[in-house]
Amino acid sequence: MIEWLEARSVTRTFGATVALRGVSVRFEAGSISLLEGPNGAGKSTLLAVLGTALTPTRGEVWYGALGAEPKEARRHIGWVSHESRCYLDLSARENVELAARCYGVEPGAAWAGAARRLELEPYERRAVRTLSRGQRQRVAVARAMVHAPSVLLLDEAWTGLDRASCGRLDTVVAEERARGVIVIVVSHDAGVAERLRCRRVRLERGRLVEVTGAAPSG
Repeated sequence: MIEWLEARSVTRTFGATVALRGVSVRFEAGSISLLEGPNGAGKSTLLAVLGTALTPTRGEVWYGALGAEPKEARRHIGWVSHESRCYLDLSARENVELAARCYGVEPGAAWAGAARRLELEPYERRAVRTLSRGQRQRVAVARAMVHAPSVLLLDEAWTGLDRASCGRLDTVVAEERARGVIVIVVSHDAGVAERLRCRRVRLERGRLVEVTGAAPSG
């Protein structure tokens, strides 16, 4: 389990483009943090670095007692990228059960829990390519949570969801916080911060410029 997560002077470049500039920020168990800032601020890049999908050019990320070893941390992280990245020709159930097998979780139980929490029953046998963007996002969230991760990273997971589905995702995220999960989100939904009482981490031009809300307890 990852009880805290900390970026330490993280810089990430893509050729001549500097996406992150010496970002240092800590996240604690049982918290929800919203990464905010204008387009190009580095929000999704930071999320990808925290999720081990990108390696820092300089600096490092520490995963609690696991240290700065991304291979060990990866099995404790659930990540939903801006694109759902589901297997389009598989059904919703097959997507969830495949993810469960990868983590050594019983597939039937994984689907049953995901279907209940995210109201996926109507899409059980439907190929993901036939689903709307919002429906695909719900499948992606379900896949990310099959192994009960201690870090949950959500990049625009609310995009394309109707009001009822937004409410359902809000409930699931709040439940994860209550379970002690570190939840870090990127969202252009202006109401997310207020609804979920998020700590707000603001980036501009790749720099951390402000942190507001509940302070880390560690």
